[in-house]
Amino acid sequence: MKPEFNPESTNVWDYKPRWCQPWSIILTGLIMVTTSWLVLHNIWVTSVISLPIIAWWIYFLILYPKAFAQYITSQPTSVIHPTNQTPP
Repeated sequence: MKPEFNPESTNVWDYKPRWCQPWSIILTGLIMVTTSWLVLHNIWVTSVISLPIIAWWIYFLILYPKAFAQYITSQPTSVIHPTNQTPP
């Protein structure tokens, strides 16, 4: 079942497909870090792998949604659809 599209939503996740939701971003990062630890058993390698994943989480789960919401709220509220335009 596909969720209802809300063109006035400021929630970035309403515009993303199911595979690009917060749960999938977190799960992918956790799987990568856990796999690194289970395969290598090396805290240094796992830490090096964890740093870009944590940066990825901060960007995609915190900064990007805030910037998206600010962008949407800064846009004009009245949008003229091409079919509703009056001729000049």
